[in-house]
Amino acid sequence: FMSIEIDILNGDAAWPQVKPLYDAIWPPEVVAGLPWAGITFAHADLRVLVQDETGEVVGHAGLYRRVVTWNGQKINVGGIGGVLTRADRRNQGLATVALNAAIQTFRHEDSINFAILFCAEDRIPFYASRGFTPFTGDVYVEQPQRGRVRFDALSALVHDIKRSAPTRGTLDLRGLPW
Repeated sequence: FMSIEIDILNGDAAWPQVKPLYDAIWPPEVVAGLPWAGITFAHADLRVLVQDETGEVVGHAGLYRRVVTWNGQKINVGGIGGVLTRADRRNQGLATVALNAAIQTFRHEDSINFAILFCAEDRIPFYASRGFTPFTGDVYVEQPQRGRVRFDALSALVHDIKRSAPTRGTLDLRGLPW
């Protein structure tokens, strides 16, 4: 058993600590071949950093606070994105630790109604087994030079926080996706 430390830090300030992990998992040549290549993503407001005993970041989840619309009604949500685990530390529960810390952070912020996460289709079972439910409606986002566009490069999943998360209808993130 290895000891780990969890920090929840300001998104921009923590980026230099997280960037090596992103670069290792998603180098440009890998991203170029993915369904979400060319999509502009938002920067995290907060970051969950999972660090090993040497202080190296081995796991990450980005947290996003956003006022979205669901069926035209404004609602505060929490976004979770960039869930990463270093290749040599996978299948040790670190992503689950990061996800749980993200959900707990949103639960402590009284204004977050539900969480939204986007993932590749092959990752849906992983998140479904951790309390996320597929959102089967339409999702819209903003993209530079393109304005409001339908977002279907990744699958949307939701998680109850303060209220039951909707699973159908139209979600508009009113900004960049995460």
